[in-house]
Amino acid sequence: MSMREQAHLAGVSHTTMMRLARWLDFDRYEDMRSVYAKALRTSAESPLPEPRQDGDGSCSTVGVVAGTLASEIARLGECANAMQLTAAANVLAESRNLFCLGLRAEHPVAQHFAYTLSRLGRQAVVLDAVGGLGIDALRGVGTGDVVLAVGIEPYCRATIETARQAARQGVAVVAITDSSVSPLARMAKASVIVTSNPQSFFKSIAPALVASEILAKLIAANSGMNVDEVVKEIERQLAELDVFWKPPHSGKHSGRAKCNPTAGSAISAFPEIT
Repeated sequence: MSMREQAHLAGVSHTTMMRLARWLDFDRYEDMRSVYAKALRTSAESPLPEPRQDGDGSCSTVGVVAGTLASEIARLGECANAMQLTAAANVLAESRNLFCLGLRAEHPVAQHFAYTLSRLGRQAVVLDAVGGLGIDALRGVGTGDVVLAVGIEPYCRATIETARQAARQGVAVVAITDSSVSPLARMAKASVIVTSNPQSFFKSIAPALVASEILAKLIAANSGMNVDEVVKEIERQLAELDVFWKPPHSGKHSGRAKCNPTAGSAISAFPEIT
């Protein structure tokens, strides 16, 4: 926060904040703020484990990456993180209209969250900007509506701007992000902070993806609905629409689709799915 914002929340004058910074041997308040922000960003991070030298190099790399991801995901179960997830789920569960926002690398998290909720019969609109129309869904939204925004450093500018516009309209922002001082966390009503160490040339979205699944699970638990019955009914409807593939029943293959090893096309070697 700025010096004046912090002073207002603390109930003191901005000159008091300046004196505090000087008492701590900083020349300016901004110097004190930058040290604190850096500490918040790095406190949850842990160094990547050293790769083992024994055995095949690729196997060692697999073990290092898998171990790092497992550690980052396991942290979501720690008490402080569990409380964040619970608070965020409560805000999401009480929403009138629910939106999901995540662009570039974080888009799969937003899309998966919406899909998971659809299994409960709960609609969540993905603000994915397909055809440049994504933000149009925010027309007429306001108090009572919620947007789940996902952002991992480097933060996508369009994600921040869209979430900020939603907040200006009175929409509550719930953030899945990697720092309590990230742009999303600063405007959010509730935040879930995930650890995302660099995996060589990229940052993994796995912890954010798992956090979204936990949120969906908590929403289901707090909804008061008979989840088993709801899921069973939705699966029945999807079965009627023949959405998912099923193995063909014996006796239903057409004669021309039988395996023909002399056929010129490899496709003809597979039975026709009816």
